[in-house]
Amino acid sequence: MTLLVRDLAQVATPAGDGSPLRGTALGEVDVLEDAFVLCEGDAIAAVGRMRDLPPLYGDIVEVDGRGLCAIPGLVDCHTHAAFGGDRVEEFSLRAAGASYEELHARGGGILSTVRATRAAGEDGLRTAVERHRGWMLGHGTTTFEAKSGYGLDRDTELASLRAIRACGGVPTWLGAHAIPPEFEGDGDAYLDFALSEVLPEAARIAEAADVFLERGAFDAGQARRYLEACRDAGLALRLHGDQFTEQGAIPLAVELGARSVDHLEATGPDGVRALAASEVVGVVLPASALFLGRPMPPARALVDAGAAVALATDFNPGSAFCESLPLCCSLAATQLKLSPAEALAACTVNAAHVLGRADRLGRLAPGFRADIVLLDAPDWRYLAYHLGGRLVAQTVVEGELR
Repeated sequence: MTLLVRDLAQVATPAGDGSPLRGTALGEVDVLEDAFVLCEGDAIAAVGRMRDLPPLYGDIVEVDGRGLCAIPGLVDCHTHAAFGGDRVEEFSLRAAGASYEELHARGGGILSTVRATRAAGEDGLRTAVERHRGWMLGHGTTTFEAKSGYGLDRDTELASLRAIRACGGVPTWLGAHAIPPEFEGDGDAYLDFALSEVLPEAARIAEAADVFLERGAFDAGQARRYLEACRDAGLALRLHGDQFTEQGAIPLAVELGARSVDHLEATGPDGVRALAASEVVGVVLPASALFLGRPMPPARALVDAGAAVALATDFNPGSAFCESLPLCCSLAATQLKLSPAEALAACTVNAAHVLGRADRLGRLAPGFRADIVLLDAPDWRYLAYHLGGRLVAQTVVEGELR
């Protein structure tokens, strides 16, 4: 199918052709006015100004872009979309003063979602991921990563990964998310089980592995053991790190060549310098920090130091019940002190880089996948400017209107 999106007020895309973007390059955006995007099948064929649109023949589906702006399909590189139940009661308790760590210590937090997720079954998980995918698409997310980690047994972890893949997501095995109750706080024994009983099959479904390196979860030694085994099984590596405390996540991520270390709310100056000197992407999750009342990650310091930074929602039922990357762009601009241009690149090109897809996702350019978000706005910077509004007019995914 040939699809022409024409007469757009603006087409905006991160400049250049490399990834990940760092420093001043992170804030460079190419903007065309009175523009078009032409798609052939699932790929972009041309982007330009209307005055340069060549003659077109054959069956063409045209979209009137007057008053709209086009940006690349957004890429959410950190979600926990495969879960059962909710944690609205926990949210109410937290609003009354209970801390996240206190709730976790009392058997709430992640473990409460583990119980609900195990009870959901594979069909229930697929239904949940489909629903959450629809929510994300409504906010312009055309590619999403999602993690397991709410099963913490063999059957539910594998069912979660299958559900993510079946719904078009990029699956990550978060087998080391928490220690399930049947292992009575013995993280080493749980890892014995996970690596011997779950990893072989998980490695055939997932693309990456993740670990929660934090006080009360897994320490640096346990995280190293888990990640090295996953790397040997062919999985890319990622880490939840520095969410509440610095426990060595950044040095470990750098040493093992991880794709990313995510959260970073507790990262200090040494961590900023180490990440900036590495190839590891720092994924910032401002909705999570806001939801939990935590300090915001030092995104401005990371960018100024030369680190590669990506932006994601951390969508999950307990600490970031938010599927909107535009809202995260607003938080990036108002709380993290990133420019709208830096926020756009962080949730397109750099997020695609984290997922190993920056050669085909994250830009509006010939040869890239035809994933387009049409904003109901006269200027593409409304992506960050319009706080929580009805911003997305329509999406194109792989050349098809959605």
